[in-house]
Amino acid sequence: MTTKLFDLTGRVAIVTGGNGGIGFGMAQGLADAGADIAVVGRNETKSAAAVEDLRKRGVRAISVATDVTDKAAVAKMIERVGKDLGRIDILVNNAGTSIRKPTHLLELDEWHTVMNTNLTSAFLCSKAAYPALKASGHGKVINIGSMMSIFAGSYAPAYAASKGGIVQFSRSCACAWAPDNIQVNAILPGWIDTDLTRGARQQVEGLHERVLARTPAARWGDIGDFAGIAVFLASPASDFVTGTAIPVDGGFSVMS
Repeated sequence: MTTKLFDLTGRVAIVTGGNGGIGFGMAQGLADAGADIAVVGRNETKSAAAVEDLRKRGVRAISVATDVTDKAAVAKMIERVGKDLGRIDILVNNAGTSIRKPTHLLELDEWHTVMNTNLTSAFLCSKAAYPALKASGHGKVINIGSMMSIFAGSYAPAYAASKGGIVQFSRSCACAWAPDNIQVNAILPGWIDTDLTRGARQQVEGLHERVLARTPAARWGDIGDFAGIAVFLASPASDFVTGTAIPVDGGFSVMS
């Protein structure tokens, strides 16, 4: 019984931004639990490498080059996944970016770039995937927030606003879609060693040291730390868990 609670055999997951970083770590976890994976991203070379890795884990995997901020492109992506993999059970909205400037230096086009990539894309993908998720009878949506869903960042107003929005968007969808047996939750990553945070460490003086000092686990997270939470939130084990925002942060958010 316990094994079946986490068994994703026969289910299909879409992971936006699944060709690297946290998204790839989650895709690997879902694949190891038996799910077939559609990797959605704009970098086709990275996506091809990710698909090769996932297929070696014994599942079907495809890459779909998509601009997730474009409504028409998202609709085509959902259609392609349904056609090639047969169904859609799990949607992971992971695509994200950041522009590190304080509010008074941030341009409007930069604000829109971050908001569209981080928040609007989650809306577009969730809305487009909804009919397939409902039809599956056990749909799961996992949205990726951030520590800045909780805390402020003087150098990241658009990023923080978008990630705060992700939590409220997740809660709204959870309430609306509960009658369809679709659970919607958010994950709030702490400080994880990815290309995005390596850039932050170069741009924000002292960030590395401050993160280590405040994190009880005394390390930066690894993308592999997201395999388990992804499987939990995508599997029958979380059928009565919805509207939550779960930190995966080594204790950062509870440390004073």
